[in-house]
Amino acid sequence: MNAEPRILRTQAEETLALEFAAARTQLPGSPAIAAAREAAFAAFQKLGLPHRRTEPWRYTDLRALLRTVPPLAIGASGEDVVVADLLPGLDRARLVVVDGIFRPELSDLSGLDGVSVRPLVDLLRDGDNRVGQQIASINDAVVSLNSALMVGGVAIEVPAGARIERAIEIAHVTTSAVASHVRNLVTVGADASVRLLETHLGPAGSAYQANIVTEATAGDRAKVVWAKLQSEGDASVHLGTLAVTIGTETEFDHLTLMIGASISRSQTFVTYSGENARAGLFGATMVRGKQHADIALSVDHAVPNGASRELFKAVMDGRSEGVFQGRIIVRPDAQKTDGRMMTQGLLLSEDASFFVKPELEIFADDVQCAHGATSGEIDEDILFYLLSRGIPRAEAETLLVTAFLAEAIEGLGDEAIGDAFEEISRNWLAARGEEAA
Repeated sequence: MNAEPRILRTQAEETLALEFAAARTQLPGSPAIAAAREAAFAAFQKLGLPHRRTEPWRYTDLRALLRTVPPLAIGASGEDVVVADLLPGLDRARLVVVDGIFRPELSDLSGLDGVSVRPLVDLLRDGDNRVGQQIASINDAVVSLNSALMVGGVAIEVPAGARIERAIEIAHVTTSAVASHVRNLVTVGADASVRLLETHLGPAGSAYQANIVTEATAGDRAKVVWAKLQSEGDASVHLGTLAVTIGTETEFDHLTLMIGASISRSQTFVTYSGENARAGLFGATMVRGKQHADIALSVDHAVPNGASRELFKAVMDGRSEGVFQGRIIVRPDAQKTDGRMMTQGLLLSEDASFFVKPELEIFADDVQCAHGATSGEIDEDILFYLLSRGIPRAEAETLLVTAFLAEAIEGLGDEAIGDAFEEISRNWLAARGEEAA
């Protein structure tokens, strides 16, 4: 008689099972959504929290890092929420999501004529089949956990042909030591043009956890500029996922700036569904102390004549850890694909670490694909040149680091957003200088 193997679960996994059992009747959604939640949590339990033997999560062992999980955020927060402005001076509409719940009274929707903005809970209650469509093929425990426990978020629909001049920010705010599971749905119609922002913030010193999944589609010939700023509280855990499908002749540019959280992972999945599409994917990580920041990327060239450019830069100080895992897939029918990926790390401390894992999976023969990765310290010769011109060391290092990051930030191609993000990087460096003083 063969005994069934016993699955050993961590305390965090046991707590999640108990919380799902207690919350399943309170979570919003139609019967079809409820059934999808059950299936998603079963998938999560089968996979368990990602660990070092889970290849896409090799350098971010959540099973070891997450000892406990805070209580779930299910209901709306109080009315006295104050939302900090992470990007002062940048004109944009703001859609505020507090602990997973879209708060229209805290939002600014001016300048969005023709754009549909709805709380995601409305789509869950209607059983809208678009929820979960873009992530159906993603076998990822964190995404499955989000599907099981999502409480809300926002759904944005930009109609075909629309030209939205004002940028649209989705401001994710966590108020206390809770675990929020947020789902956003973004649909950009054919021939439309839009600029989108994600911002993520929460209180310092609070061990909250934020798991945000955004599903997006960009129609044929659409032009989408998308920027993400992860500036979570210093004791938090941030898990962010973007899954986007781009159509024929679509232009999609995306930038991630990671500066917050104790443990963070931002993963992006891009799938080409139409020919002659172009994607530019950029990232800048800035961490210090004992922060751990992981950026993961998967670009799936499923059709011919697609182009992608990926450039990610990371700056690590103190005993921090930076991670980049990037994969370009070229399917058998995706001839004439042009994909190029570069990752560069700058270590400001002897105790900092940078882990890089670039991958190419090519199943077509008429392609141009390449990847590269470098890491090192500040060039002492260049630094000496600046010091010899009378520039103080802290200022000289700031100039060099800012220049190092600028190529990735400016790759987005949006001057206003790029300037705002560069100002954030300069503030981070200024704070580093004050700590060293």
